[in-house]
Amino acid sequence: MIKFINYINHYFYKYTDFVSDIFLLFTRIYVADAFFSSGLIKFKNWEGTLYLFEYEYKVPFISWEVAAYFGTFIELVFPVFIFFGFLSPVLCLFLFVFNIMAVVSYPVLWDSGFYDHKLWGVMLLVNLFFGPGKISIDYIIHKIYKNNL
Repeated sequence: MIKFINYINHYFYKYTDFVSDIFLLFTRIYVADAFFSSGLIKFKNWEGTLYLFEYEYKVPFISWEVAAYFGTFIELVFPVFIFFGFLSPVLCLFLFVFNIMAVVSYPVLWDSGFYDHKLWGVMLLVNLFFGPGKISIDYIIHKIYKNNL
């Protein structure tokens, strides 16, 4: 019986390993698309972005102007790295905190968009705790330099 269980477990983990890498890639792409799309909207309508940051968003700790530039930059650059799985743990943690700041600074999200932000937060945490998977630049770098670290 133990032999049979070991046999089943061996094949189960062999095939789920590949599926988990696909899942991690999917979560990276999904989150990267959400943040990048938001950054593009801010970039294309810069006057509207400045208005929102000045009058609607309640960003703590920094001025609304700095928040507008900084937020747009983060939403345009970091998702590209997340998409390719480069510097994933650091950027996933950073975007997780950034996501929380978005929810805190714009209370209107609690009614309509809070579900999306929770979903993105969970996906970022999955990539933070489990890594970007084998379909990533981080994995390639690790394979190349694992003996030198």
